[in-house]
Amino acid sequence: MRQAWLLFSLLSFAIPAGAADLKAGEEKAAAVCAACHGANGVSVSPDVPNLAAQKAEYLAAQLKAFREGSRKNPLMNAIAPQLSQADVDNLVAYFSGLPGASGSATSPMPEAVNLTRVKFPTNYKSAFTHYLTINFPDKKEVRRYYANRSALDAAREGKPLPEGSILFAEVYKATLDAEKNPVTGGDGFFEPGELAFFTAMQTEKGWGDGFPAELRNGNWNYAVFKTDQSLRPGTNQAKCLACHKPLDRDSYAFTLEKLAAKAKAMK
Repeated sequence: MRQAWLLFSLLSFAIPAGAADLKAGEEKAAAVCAACHGANGVSVSPDVPNLAAQKAEYLAAQLKAFREGSRKNPLMNAIAPQLSQADVDNLVAYFSGLPGASGSATSPMPEAVNLTRVKFPTNYKSAFTHYLTINFPDKKEVRRYYANRSALDAAREGKPLPEGSILFAEVYKATLDAEKNPVTGGDGFFEPGELAFFTAMQTEKGWGDGFPAELRNGNWNYAVFKTDQSLRPGTNQAKCLACHKPLDRDSYAFTLEKLAAKAKAMK
């Protein structure tokens, strides 16, 4: 009886033969999934799992868990709910039917999604406003956030951040004590040590064109810069887009509320 019940469960969960559209699955994979998992199911980096040759039941179960939120991942929790059941069926059939990856093979990042148009704002110290500092204890970092005038003025009025807005952050390694714990200053923030990198997000007309709907953040682009102000190679913009995707009501910015408070206080 137990064996019969298990067999029934597996069969009822599996995708019916012929129900999936492999071509549609391939197209959806190329448009959305390729940015992290590769169009052929071989991921773009070691920290992203391969999907090629995974069992169909497993893939379906994970997508269901991401859609419902029972499995937590900020990227997939943003993308999976946007997929229709037909999308899920098609993707599961497509990826499960691909050959598995060999060794440590990886796929190149799709240029269409990974391309960022953000340039380093060399005048940020003089032209931008510092509006927020945040400690990151798990990373032993402290970040200082800046906004340009366009973003500041819109936030003050409670309006969506317009095209031309730039949000920028300096990321510092925290100064550590003898026990390797961050040193906290009198203001409650970690004492900044070595500058690690910069992050930026900027929106301009047409900058979101070409991004799939499941990833597009209006016209926002994202970038990570090295300390010499050059773009950091290997940064996957798709992860930024997916993480910020649920924040459409907040101009895709995690710090919009703090920016508005700072702008109003400056009146």
